[in-house]
Amino acid sequence: MDLSNPATLVALFLNLILTLFTVKFFAAKLREKQKKNKTKYHPVGGTVFSQLLNFKRLHHYMTDLAGKYRTYRLLSPFRSEVYTSEPDNVEYILKTNIQNYGKGDYNYSLLKGLLGDGIFAVDGDKWRQQRKVSSYEFSTKVLRDFSTVVFRKNAAKLANIVSDAAKSNKIMDIQDLFMKSTLDSIFKVGFGVELDSVCGSNLEGKEFTAAFDDSSAAILFRYVDIFWKIKRFLNIGSEAKLKKSTKVVDNFVYKLIHNKIEQMRNSNDSSMKKEDILSRFLQLNDTDPTYMRDIILNFIIAGKDTTATTLSWFIYMLCKHPDVQEKVAQEVKEATDTMEVKDFAEFAAILSEEALGKMHYLHAALTETLRLYPAVPVDPKICFSDDTLPDGFSVRKGDMVCYQPYAMGRMKFIWGDDAEEFRPERWLDEDGMFQPESPFKFTAFQAGPRICLGKEFAYRQMKIFSAVLVHYFVFKLSDENKSVTYRTMITLHVDGGLHVRAFPRCQT
Repeated sequence: MDLSNPATLVALFLNLILTLFTVKFFAAKLREKQKKNKTKYHPVGGTVFSQLLNFKRLHHYMTDLAGKYRTYRLLSPFRSEVYTSEPDNVEYILKTNIQNYGKGDYNYSLLKGLLGDGIFAVDGDKWRQQRKVSSYEFSTKVLRDFSTVVFRKNAAKLANIVSDAAKSNKIMDIQDLFMKSTLDSIFKVGFGVELDSVCGSNLEGKEFTAAFDDSSAAILFRYVDIFWKIKRFLNIGSEAKLKKSTKVVDNFVYKLIHNKIEQMRNSNDSSMKKEDILSRFLQLNDTDPTYMRDIILNFIIAGKDTTATTLSWFIYMLCKHPDVQEKVAQEVKEATDTMEVKDFAEFAAILSEEALGKMHYLHAALTETLRLYPAVPVDPKICFSDDTLPDGFSVRKGDMVCYQPYAMGRMKFIWGDDAEEFRPERWLDEDGMFQPESPFKFTAFQAGPRICLGKEFAYRQMKIFSAVLVHYFVFKLSDENKSVTYRTMITLHVDGGLHVRAFPRCQT
């Protein structure tokens, strides 16, 4: 937020005046309604203005509030917002009474600018249809085998780039490399397209990625900016930037759709039409370009950003905990049980389902990373009718009710006194086998009917990439004293990238 901009200062001042009035007015209304109906509402932790002031450290701010209240309200001029870190509440919202909590019109209006009518922005029939098709695709052996081949190929490509950087002692932004690799993977697996951005040969892909990330940040900013509709109408500020970014995104995606439709029409091989997820959707829908655009962007945010950011935070954790890095490398070596293999592609080919299944410590380290750095740090729902959560407090129709994976991962009442420590061993039993936790406690993949369909897909990709890289290289931060934090957007990116050096690992 640029505080030197007069328009920004005016907006902040108006926000402050309006919020002070809101706090006084709605707090009084809450007390009045509470007395009248003998209901009780969660404690007020602050206002949406507080979120605006703390936007760059938003998840820290909300974690602090969660530590005080577990569940709390933030007041706004239009509705109360309820934030919870209580697992019983999460289970109630995501499973027990899921029909009363969904995206709703409010979230849809905010997300539509980027995600349109995609699966992450809608409820009802559109959600069910996309969920059904996606569920079928992710459960097929064909997709599992095909995606594994793609992941191995792209992991080997990335290892070659890291190797070149290691030989020249060059600093690299590993997050940027992961973003390119996972983008290539999702385009091949999801859309049947060779993007090849990891090798830097696709300028359009690079422009698309930057515009997509900027759009994601602008969309999240709408949640704390009560003037976003006015800005959109006047085409100024963050909304003007969003419009510019989404135009780049749309041009890229519509070109992809057009090329795919032409490819399917001109193909004489009927089996080819089912090789990727986009083809499946194109067969089931009347090739409506706008709807296809929405589906594609939702798949990209699910398949690129989430995996790439988790791998980035994973490398960061390995750099901060070199003992864990060594344990992962040793496990990969034992699980593959091979002599020294210098060719990255050859080693990647060894990473079978059986070999990956032996890597319990790697699985635990990735899961521990997700506990502390969940790809989606907060997930908002709308309450459709007055209700009472398991903690005994009431929520009202129209309230935004959010559970907070980022905050939950740091709660001592959930994980114990060492909640803020990175300790993969918490996920292993006495025999060293991975031991999962309740999805209502570990919420990185949602839970209940909306649980992430790509969970196993994501773990497979992350384990293949991690196994190849850690087997061959030791990673260290380029600057141990530099602060590493997140960029506040829909997904938890490392702000400014993660700059590391890689060193060849001695194979003994």
